[in-house]
Amino acid sequence: MSGVYLRPPWFASHVGNRMASLFGRRFVSQLTTTGRRSGQQRTTPVAVLELDAERYLVAPRGDTHWARNLRAAGGGRLRKGDRTWEFGVEEVEVAARPPLIAAYRERFDRFPMVAKTFEQLPDPADHPVFRLTVPDSG
Repeated sequence: MSGVYLRPPWFASHVGNRMASLFGRRFVSQLTTTGRRSGQQRTTPVAVLELDAERYLVAPRGDTHWARNLRAAGGGRLRKGDRTWEFGVEEVEVAARPPLIAAYRERFDRFPMVAKTFEQLPDPADHPVFRLTVPDSG
């Protein structure tokens, strides 16, 4: 994990995230994680990559707060429409990230800032990638 993080511009975080939830419903899910320091629930819009019967979360902006929270908590909750589910995560090794990032970009580069962030952070090590898993039932 490289620790590089591109802070989103004010407009993207305050207006763009809300608009993504409204207009990108087909692509955008709401990720809820537990804050690694505060313990409070944090929610942010994300695009889930579905590939080869697996689901992944890719952090285009690098080691974001949601990625660090997800890593610390070992999982989170996704909501899309009226459907909500809990999941665990396994962080994908850097060597296995390039084809996942390529698939993510193929699907989501058309969204504002996605292509730009990957151009600014071209190293796969800069982008945490998580495979979603079914949480242990105890």
